[in-house]
Amino acid sequence: MNMNCLKKFLKPFQRLLFSCKITRARFTFRKTHKIRTVEDFEFGASMASSDLVAKAKEAFIDDHFELAVDLYSQAISLSPNNAELFADRAQANIKLQNFTEAVADANKAIRLDPNISKAYLRKGMACIKLEEYQTAKAALQIGASLAPGDSRFTNLIKECDERISAEQAEELPKKSVDNAPPVVVAPTVGLSSQGRTMPPSKPKYRHEFYQKPEEVVLTIFAKGILAKNVVVDFGEQILSIKIEVPGEEAYHLQPRLFGKIVPSRCRYEVMSTKIEVRLAKADTVHWTSLEYQRDATVLQKANVSPGTQKPTYPSSKPKREKEEKLDGDAALNKFFREIYKDADEDTRRAMSKSFVESNGTVLSTNWKEVGSKKVEGSPPDGMEVKKWEY
Repeated sequence: MNMNCLKKFLKPFQRLLFSCKITRARFTFRKTHKIRTVEDFEFGASMASSDLVAKAKEAFIDDHFELAVDLYSQAISLSPNNAELFADRAQANIKLQNFTEAVADANKAIRLDPNISKAYLRKGMACIKLEEYQTAKAALQIGASLAPGDSRFTNLIKECDERISAEQAEELPKKSVDNAPPVVVAPTVGLSSQGRTMPPSKPKYRHEFYQKPEEVVLTIFAKGILAKNVVVDFGEQILSIKIEVPGEEAYHLQPRLFGKIVPSRCRYEVMSTKIEVRLAKADTVHWTSLEYQRDATVLQKANVSPGTQKPTYPSSKPKREKEEKLDGDAALNKFFREIYKDADEDTRRAMSKSFVESNGTVLSTNWKEVGSKKVEGSPPDGMEVKKWEY
């Protein structure tokens, strides 16, 4: 193919490339169909990413927030380690009232760049909307230390303090009804739907949970997942679990939880067949579901210590404790076992030696008396000792 034919063939693509604001120099480079170095390839990706970001910002200004999220997502696929992109997508998600997604984006931005103040700001804003006031305040305080001149942090921290005080005031009357029977209103659609009607989709991995008075244990049945592909974030009343396996569709579970948890005491473990997440309850209330329900009311708190109540789980088989009423030999044997358990070493040796050598007819606790001689059998009246033949 001569040069004239090549130019004629590439002319439509030239107009397309110029419409995307790609320079002539860059077009000349592409025309040769040669990628000289890795740096050239990365430069091309950054050019495409910056163009997507510019379009995303235009969409955000024009109040096209869903388009902005989509464009930021495309940019992130090209530059997955750019903290700014996650922080900006968090802002667009807040506008769409996708608060759990906004928190996840902000957390990702913070992991990539712990000094990005706007990520803490957006995490705080989203957590306030989710009524996660303690988590919001903690994030905002870090952000304020990074941007001391930004009054938005100060105002939002003040709002968190007011909401926390109001919550504490509401908790006081509830103590008087702790012994009342539990009243649970029928479940309604949680905040995770954010008012949008979407058809239910089958999740990639099945999950279930059971609970104890002090914790909720969530199990995600995902086989062969590596720990490096799992990211779990804990909030005051929010959980984010992300599984990203190269070449597969990402899995994201982000429920707003039924009750509050203590993030510092929560943990998770990636196993060969499942992922187990342990959520430490802030209050010992019974969760009727994993996700938050706006109209659900639980009046009773469990007045039991963690070790006295068995886990509530459909497949669990609680042990039945039988109170034994012993008499005769059984009571005597139990008495001797207790003596042996609490005895010192010499007493135990004396009991063992005397019992074995006397064929079970003598039990002595005095080692000085039985330690230096053989203990002869002493059967009860009317009975005689016979040697056992093996």
